[in-house]
Amino acid sequence: QVQLVESGGGLVQAGGSLRLSCAASESIFTIGSMGWYRQAPGKQRELVAGITSGGRTNYADSVKGRFTISRDNAKNTVYLQMNSLKPGDTAVYYCYTDTSLGARYWGQGTQVTVSS
Repeated sequence: QVQLVESGGGLVQAGGSLRLSCAASESIFTIGSMGWYRQAPGKQRELVAGITSGGRTNYADSVKGRFTISRDNAKNTVYLQMNSLKPGDTAVYYCYTDTSLGARYWGQGTQVTVSS
C-alpha cells in the first residue's frame, strides 16, 4: 500500500504562486508516473500535470506556461510549482502515483484557493 502525503496548498491572490509537494512512502522501484489532478466544486476531476519516472512531463492546456511539475526520485517526491495563479485554478488538488504493478494511489487532497 503506497501512501501519499501532500502539502503546500493555501489561499493566494490572483497572480501569486504556490508550490505543492507530494511524498510517496515507496521507492522509485515501485513508483512509476506521478502527478496532480484537481477538482473544483461541481466539476469533474481533471488532470493538471504528470511526470514519468524518466522525467517526461505533460500538462493540461489551461496550465501550460504557468505550472511546472518536477520530481526528486531520491526523496520519492513530486512537486507542482504554480505561478500566475488565477481564480479558475481554485480547486482541491490531488496527487497520484502509478506503481510498477499497475495500481494507482491517491493523496488526501489539498485545497488551493485563488482570490481575485
